[in-house]
Amino acid sequence: MKVAVIGTGLIGTSIALALREHGSTVWLADSDPATVRLAADLGAGEPMPARGTADVAVIAVPPAAVAATLAAAQARQLARCYTDVASVKQFPVGQAREQGCDLTCYVPGHPLAGREKHGPAAARADLFLGRTWALCPEPETSTQSTETVTALVRACGAVPVRTDIAAHDRWVALISHAPHLVAAAMAARLETAPAEALDLAGQGLRDVTRIAAADTELWTQILAANAAPVAEVLAAVAADLAEAASMLGDGEGAKSVVTLLDRGQAGVARIPGKHGGAAREFAVVQVVIPDQPGELARLFQATGAAGVNIEDVRIEHSPGLPVGVAELSVRPAEAGLLLEALEAGGWPVRG
Repeated sequence: MKVAVIGTGLIGTSIALALREHGSTVWLADSDPATVRLAADLGAGEPMPARGTADVAVIAVPPAAVAATLAAAQARQLARCYTDVASVKQFPVGQAREQGCDLTCYVPGHPLAGREKHGPAAARADLFLGRTWALCPEPETSTQSTETVTALVRACGAVPVRTDIAAHDRWVALISHAPHLVAAAMAARLETAPAEALDLAGQGLRDVTRIAAADTELWTQILAANAAPVAEVLAAVAADLAEAASMLGDGEGAKSVVTLLDRGQAGVARIPGKHGGAAREFAVVQVVIPDQPGELARLFQATGAAGVNIEDVRIEHSPGLPVGVAELSVRPAEAGLLLEALEAGGWPVRG
């Protein structure tokens, strides 16, 4: 497959890297020549030639630039079909219609993957492995274009999911856009927090606020383009928090939050687990590891030697301490085996 990637930021470069691993020819373009050079140096492909036709052009630019970029690419007949990766769909598709773009060869798309970092240096070839990738073909989109873009998605290791643009924007407001603002609101509380308070910060705070470090300019565009659905979700979240705050202020602590906490647990339980489908319960094995190079690799090697698959891992590390705690999530039936094997190897462990 020959692919043109327009926009060599995190997502565009990650797509290029993933496709290069599968032997695709990838052409790179960006409004900033320096990012193209960096992406090319990373092995993502080669700068876009002056002539040539690709099988697919991936438009990896912010939502407000998608339609104009698509129109320009189609005017030069850059590819046989086109897709984009914007986090909203109704806004760019509506603009593409207004600008007279050919929608028969355009498959709106959105990979549900990313990082709080941005730019080609943050790109990873495995960014999309096992991740959902929404595809939103319009009524006039050709079957051939949809099949070609679907093949590209699968080549990146992602799982294509078909939906329409209105449903897409409504659901990403709930599972992506509103959570970003909630994380930002919590992180904003830390701006003037005393240093002594931040010294006590643990993994929970980092989990809640991690995505708040993402690019402000990009997220401003995303939220503006999906404002109404996001506002609806935020209003519901704000109502829950306002009720809890009111009751806590009135001294009704336990009564005020127990329902919200229970609903939160029920909601978390509905988040799909590894490889999709229902979430699965795992046992957690805690292992104390020295804060030294190679120790985590040595732990993974010991786990593999025991014949145990790690389903998930997280690291707890207190600043200033010479050790950390690796929390290994494994199948419950394998937890005892792993504990015995690690204890025999001299690892300090706890089930």
